[in-house]
Amino acid sequence: MSAAPDLAGVELGGTKMFVLRARGREIVERVMIPTTTPAETLGAGAALLRRWHEAAPFEALGIASFGPLRLDRAAADFGHMLPTPKPGWTGADIYGALAGVLPCPATIDTDVNGAALAEMRWGAGAEGEEAEGGGPSDCLCYITIGTGLGAGFALHGEPLHGAMHPELGHILTRRAPGDAFAGVCPFHGDCIEGLVSGPALAERFGVPGDLIAADDPRWDNVAHDMAQMVGTILLTMAARQVLIGGGVGVGRADLLDRVRAKVVAQLAGYLPFVTEDTIGAIVRPPALGDQAGPLGAVALAMDALADASWR
Repeated sequence: MSAAPDLAGVELGGTKMFVLRARGREIVERVMIPTTTPAETLGAGAALLRRWHEAAPFEALGIASFGPLRLDRAAADFGHMLPTPKPGWTGADIYGALAGVLPCPATIDTDVNGAALAEMRWGAGAEGEEAEGGGPSDCLCYITIGTGLGAGFALHGEPLHGAMHPELGHILTRRAPGDAFAGVCPFHGDCIEGLVSGPALAERFGVPGDLIAADDPRWDNVAHDMAQMVGTILLTMAARQVLIGGGVGVGRADLLDRVRAKVVAQLAGYLPFVTEDTIGAIVRPPALGDQAGPLGAVALAMDALADASWR
């Protein structure tokens, strides 16, 4: 049996970046770097990767970054940050700054696509018996709800791309009757991110969502909006699992129960695989917990190593 490969991973978030070393899927070292300016943050990450590689060479690098990102390898700005509300980061060359210091295969994707890939291979999607129909999952969605709302999809073992990557946070959903909350998205107002993200909850409630009691009736509108999002995913992608993570998703099991009930009610029996008996296995927290993100970078590194066309 061949030894597990030595891999490098970077999980770049809006407030912090993790640079990690892994042996196979086992993370053996991880360093946190605050996300400040691109030059400072990416420069520190690149220096660490170079130092580690000189001591023990890496076989591949996976970069899982917040977006939006240019992921078309034929584009002149491949691996760059597209227009983003994060000050100073529009146009930043994420891929070039990090992959450029290592003479090994490398790839980049969104952090949520990476997390979806990790969950499909090693988490909820690999649990088999809980997936509708049995066996490993062939279609899975990973959602993180916190400062914003991001979603990634893993389909038949690969992250989903098209013209770019999914931007589920900005879909428009049918509002709950009588809900007049305007939303907080600077682009769209009441898109799903503008309705249920952490800042949206603080605006709805007047205080952060984690200070609101579980039985507060105002959660009904939040659950309605989240259920609209989940229903859209199930109707368009026929996903076997919709994993809801992040501070809003993981921190409130009571909210997920409300969402599950509303998904079943809103779909009204149209999807035969979504029932009161199955919804608990379909809409659930990530099986990998807070390790889905870093393991997403590892999964991307493994894909880079397996892909002979990396350069």
